[in-house]
Amino acid sequence: MKAIALALQFMTRLPLPAVAADERDFGRAIRWFPLAGLAVGGGLACAAWLGGQRDGWAGALLGLIAWTGLTGALHLDGLGDIADAAGAAHRDRGRLSAVLADPHIGSFGVVAIVLQLMAKLVMLRLALEHHAVFPLLLVCMIARIAPLVWTLILPPLHQGMGTAFRAGANWWAVLAWTLLLAPVTALTAPYLLLALPVVPLWAWWLRSRIGGISGDGHGAGIELLETAMLAAWGLFK
Repeated sequence: MKAIALALQFMTRLPLPAVAADERDFGRAIRWFPLAGLAVGGGLACAAWLGGQRDGWAGALLGLIAWTGLTGALHLDGLGDIADAAGAAHRDRGRLSAVLADPHIGSFGVVAIVLQLMAKLVMLRLALEHHAVFPLLLVCMIARIAPLVWTLILPPLHQGMGTAFRAGANWWAVLAWTLLLAPVTALTAPYLLLALPVVPLWAWWLRSRIGGISGDGHGAGIELLETAMLAAWGLFK
C-alpha cells in the first residue's frame, strides 16, 4: 500500500496524507504509475464530460485544465527541461546536465510547452467529437506503463529518483499491466494502439540525443505519448 500511495503522491496532486517510506518503497512505486494514471484519467474524463454538455471546446478546455491540475504540470515541466537541454546540447553536450539541473526555463522549453498544450487542446476537442470519454482513462494509464519500459531499457542519466525507480521496475510489472489493459483497449479503443511506436521512438531519441533516462525524460515521454494517443483517437476513430 505504501508503493501505491507514493505513486499517487508522485504522479498526482491529490491531497493525500504523508507516508513514511524508504528507498525500496519509492522504487516499487513505479509499478503503480498506471494506477495513478487511472486517477488522472478519471478526473480528466469527468471534467471533459461536464464541459462537453455545454460545448465541445468547453469540454476540451475543462479537460485540459483538470489534466494539468491533477498532475501539477509535472510532465510539462519535464518536457520543457528536455527541450531546453536538447537545444543547449546541440553544439555542446557538456552543457546538458547543467541545463537539466537549472530550475529556470528557456525559450526552447517555453515553445515546447505551449505547442504541447495547444496540441492537447485541439486533439482533445477532436477526440470528444465521438461523444465518449472512457478512452481518456486508457490514454492516461497506458502512457504510465511506458516509464517502466524506458527505465528498463535505458541507462540512468544521473543519480536521483530515476535510479530508485530503476531498482523497483521489472518486466513482470510491464507484462501484468499489458495483459490487463491490452484486451480492454483492443475491444473498446483499438485506435489508441496506433500510438505505441512512440514508446521505442522516444527511447531511441533519448539515447541518441540525451544519453539516457531521467525524471524529465519520463515526464516528456508521457506527455508526447498521451498526445499521440489523442491524435490517433481524434484522427482515426
